[in-house]
Amino acid sequence: MKYFTTTSSAARRSVDSVIVGVYKRGKLGIGATDIDAASNGYIQSLINSGDVSGDPGSVAVLASVPGVKADRVVVVGLGKADKLDAAAFKKAVGVATRAISNTRSKQILNALTLEPVSACGPYYLARHTVEIINDTLYRFEQMKSGRKKPAMPLNTIGLAIASRSDAVKATRGAEHADCIAAGVALAKDLGNLPANVCTPTHLAKVATKLAAGNGKLTTRILNEKDMKKLGMGSLLSVTAGAVEPAKLIVMQYKGAGSAKPVVLVGKGVTFDTGGISLKPGAGMDEMKFDMCGAASVIGTMAAISKMKLPINLTIVVPAVENMPSGTATRPGDIVKSMSGQTIEVLNTDAEGRLILCDALTYSRRFKPEVIIDVATLTGACVVALGHHRCAIYSNNESLQEELFGAGKTSEDTGWPMPMGEQYAAQLKSNFADMANIGGPGGGSVTAACFLGKYTDGMNWAHLDIAGVAWKSGKDKGASGRPVSMLSEFVLSRAGALP
Repeated sequence: MKYFTTTSSAARRSVDSVIVGVYKRGKLGIGATDIDAASNGYIQSLINSGDVSGDPGSVAVLASVPGVKADRVVVVGLGKADKLDAAAFKKAVGVATRAISNTRSKQILNALTLEPVSACGPYYLARHTVEIINDTLYRFEQMKSGRKKPAMPLNTIGLAIASRSDAVKATRGAEHADCIAAGVALAKDLGNLPANVCTPTHLAKVATKLAAGNGKLTTRILNEKDMKKLGMGSLLSVTAGAVEPAKLIVMQYKGAGSAKPVVLVGKGVTFDTGGISLKPGAGMDEMKFDMCGAASVIGTMAAISKMKLPINLTIVVPAVENMPSGTATRPGDIVKSMSGQTIEVLNTDAEGRLILCDALTYSRRFKPEVIIDVATLTGACVVALGHHRCAIYSNNESLQEELFGAGKTSEDTGWPMPMGEQYAAQLKSNFADMANIGGPGGGSVTAACFLGKYTDGMNWAHLDIAGVAWKSGKDKGASGRPVSMLSEFVLSRAGALP
């Protein structure tokens, strides 16, 4: 994708499509004012006739507007003029992109970047623009046969700026967004692939391929024999019933010499039947998405390594299938984790924490500056937060706030959640050091407390993304979250934000 910035009026650029906005009560946005002046009041006349609205979500595609060089003008509703924030801005750009997605537009100019969006300067307006356009145009059709519907051949995105002094920040925002969008698309692709294709071995191959030709990025794959030598009895208990071999994927990007790395650990259950604690059949196909934590950290690595940031980043992905069979772990079995702590497995469907605890223990060898695990861990998180925000847990309040801020700024939002001994006490076992579940109350919290038992002395956070990692229904598919949040966090840590 190519990008350009321009201080020219919206009416003067020869592009296939230009996006402008109208507020409620007929107030014209800056780009719409330019178009209206060049066309002798054409936009205003359509507002007066009711053909153009300022309501959020409304859109009108106008072709061959007199006095305007663009082939089509896309007018979107922006709502109240004093309520335009990043979320409303992204929604408007997405609506506009969707409206022209079936056209043959090769160049888009977004003039909404001229509008006063609260808490957003040129960098973030450009970043949000590029990310949402890519997100809107994403299609997953690689498993379909027959002739594919041609996609919009978009190759250039323009960003309107108020002055030339904004050009550097806007360009940097677009370039960062290009890398983040690629990471999001990769995470979506991995999540959307069926479990008979996206196996632990496939994840390992993708991670290995990402490192090929990148001198600062290396990938190492540990097999089950390696994991057994390391004493990863908890992780191996999950894969005990599966034919597909488990993998431990370790990716290291070194852009900052000997500095301590940021470590991201992603849950990679490529299919989760629940094991012996079998899940209900309805909707079980969506358990291919149980590796979206792994997909998101691999996608983040793809984004960060492409940006060539001055930071050290390590990715650890325990990748397994959770299957029922004669060799599968049973409820009541006791397993020994790499840390030496023993776990009574009361429910084999609480398997994510069993692979993550060994991955967290393994990650200690990297002496992380900060370690964050990402997992579609609990249905209880969906009950608590719905499908809008991921849950943010941490043993460090400052880190929790840092992740919350990264989510807010990137519009990939999370919400701080509590921990504490009163919750951890629910994990007590009569027969082992701990149980893997803590009862029905506070299920997302007790899961975090379980992982917390393996992170003493580490600056650690846990993201439960069960509610945001994919969508169901007619829009079923992986979301690519929280690649944007994690990328924002790493960009900030690397000092690469304006």
